[in-house]
Amino acid sequence: MRKLLILCLFVLGLSFTLFNFKGLASQGEFDSIVLDFREDVPAAQITEQVSAIAQQYNLNPRLNSEFSLSDHVYIVKGDRQLLKTLKKSALAKQTEYIEPNYIYKALEVPNDPDYGKQWNLRSINVEQAWEDTKGKDITVAVIDTGVTRVPDLKDTKFVKGYNFITDQIEASDDIGHGTHVAGTIAQSTNNGYGVAGIAYEASIMPIKVLDMGGGTVADIAEGIRFAADNGADVINMSLGGSGESQIMEEAVNYAHAKGVVVVAAAGNESRNSASYPARYPYAIGVAALDAAGQKASYSNFGAGVDISAPGGLTDGENTAGGILQETINYETGLPTFASFQGTSMAAPHVAGVAALVKAAGVKEPDEIINVLKQSARVVQEDPLNHFGAGHLDAAGAVKLAIKGQITFRDFFRWLRDHGYLNPVFWIDGGAIALLPKIAMVLGSYLLAWFLRNYFPFAWSWSLTSGLVAGSSGLFFLRGFYIFDLPQWPFRFMGSSIPELGNTIQGSTALNPFFASVLIPLVLIALLLGHPKWKWLAIGSALGVASCLAVSAVVSPAVWGLGTGVLARGFLIANALLCYGLAHLASKPSEQTA
Repeated sequence: MRKLLILCLFVLGLSFTLFNFKGLASQGEFDSIVLDFREDVPAAQITEQVSAIAQQYNLNPRLNSEFSLSDHVYIVKGDRQLLKTLKKSALAKQTEYIEPNYIYKALEVPNDPDYGKQWNLRSINVEQAWEDTKGKDITVAVIDTGVTRVPDLKDTKFVKGYNFITDQIEASDDIGHGTHVAGTIAQSTNNGYGVAGIAYEASIMPIKVLDMGGGTVADIAEGIRFAADNGADVINMSLGGSGESQIMEEAVNYAHAKGVVVVAAAGNESRNSASYPARYPYAIGVAALDAAGQKASYSNFGAGVDISAPGGLTDGENTAGGILQETINYETGLPTFASFQGTSMAAPHVAGVAALVKAAGVKEPDEIINVLKQSARVVQEDPLNHFGAGHLDAAGAVKLAIKGQITFRDFFRWLRDHGYLNPVFWIDGGAIALLPKIAMVLGSYLLAWFLRNYFPFAWSWSLTSGLVAGSSGLFFLRGFYIFDLPQWPFRFMGSSIPELGNTIQGSTALNPFFASVLIPLVLIALLLGHPKWKWLAIGSALGVASCLAVSAVVSPAVWGLGTGVLARGFLIANALLCYGLAHLASKPSEQTA
């Protein structure tokens, strides 16, 4: 019997884990509860219910606003414990729903003063993505003209790179292109200076393969392999040409095989095919969008375009439509904030979001690419493939990446929101709930001991099981309740026989059908002829007697009888009947157990 009980508890615990951990990320914060009364409930009855809540819980339910009167929407201060209580009360029958009044917050907006000029970041919904990840522990290799540590890259993490133009480790930028690209990916953010970057907790690996005259495919291919061999998670190549290169394709394939996501610009010739390396199968080809979400006039399209992202479009002196980042002035070498345009600016948006996706837990490059494509905002009419899978959506990509996953932060929040971090939770809601349960169990044993003095019998597992089930069930399981998930197995296992009615109904009031002598009478009638199992029925009768007696003192609430003298008398009378029934059933077999 003990082994069976342990097995049952293990199965219940496992079920609890499987059922309840699925929705961790969806839990939110609230400090009040929404009560939406049904339209067919008379106003006088609503007023009566509101007054009853105020008296019973010492709270002050109020209309949410002057516009809530017609909809009968009330707000009451409360936590998850009150929410569970109200959902199980008679109030549930008179409301459309009783739900948490969740607190929503403004999405994170960085304090960088010129962030407001970065229409491109808002267009990919990056603020919502930042709620879950900022690219921590991810390395993005910028294979470009190098990267110079301008002031707005001061707080950005860097890892060792390489300069394939001069064959040295130092890979600073003398043109400004690579620095601008690195800024889109990981510009220092929330530093009170300049602008923001997409994956600003990621690390940049600067790899210089271009100078004023461009760069060779041999250098670029070596740069790709260097990045793959030195821990890069994502490679951005805002570069390209029309010539197909086997050495570069092999390098792209090599990086992909090592788990690296390769992103490349589609090109700026307004041509019906992307440039290389964007055309290679294992590279994500990125077309450019203007501030209106249309294909930028210069952007290549067609074959090789996998997705589109903001590339900007400037108009002479008006640079508001460009992509703003801090870089260097190639003439003076000094830091400057500049708005650029091009698919070179579009590609790092995708590389930055790829870093967010990988930081969110998606590891394989093919899976990351699928997340980027599946989450993109689809353009329905796109016969010439201007947009590939659609417009890049950082929030959608991160949301898809974390779908079904459980992060430590989600888990901690879920524990906190459900009260598991509060020691009081582990004693079934505190002494107020625990002590009556203990009194019921002890009372059932006391009744059994008293009965044994008159009709001697041996203690047995069947009798003990009946005492516990009849008095208060496996009451320690009641702490497993979770308000918004299937609860009935735990309610059932944590309930005494008299409480089975309110378990099924979801009410705190006892059902007179269960909270009476009726079920013990049926059990004894069925099991009286069995020499062993009749003691289960006798124990249940004694347990029910104890439960009803304690309930009569602590919380005499019975359906149809209220909570006053009538309910109390009903419970006491049935407690006496249960004890008398156990007394009679013990007489025929007083020598055995």
